[in-house]
Amino acid sequence: MGRTVPSYRQALESEISSWEGFRKALRGRDAEAFNELMKMARTYASAGGMATRPVVAEALFMSVLVGLQRQIMELREKVEQLEKKL
Repeated sequence: MGRTVPSYRQALESEISSWEGFRKALRGRDAEAFNELMKMARTYASAGGMATRPVVAEALFMSVLVGLQRQIMELREKVEQLEKKL
């Protein structure tokens, strides 16, 4: 049998692991924030796999950006709802 190409999810986990030293240097809320970003990357793993980017980090970063943009949009909606109540 020939070699198999790792799935995107496997490659993603390897990329996340490569950032372990960075994560360990973070403290408190910063470490929590890093973990949340990696959770976002995992959430969008299916989309990352479909992106077929040669550099896994590109899909990881785009996944994080999409997740953060979604949070911004949700926060804006909540602010607008609160402003309407005033």
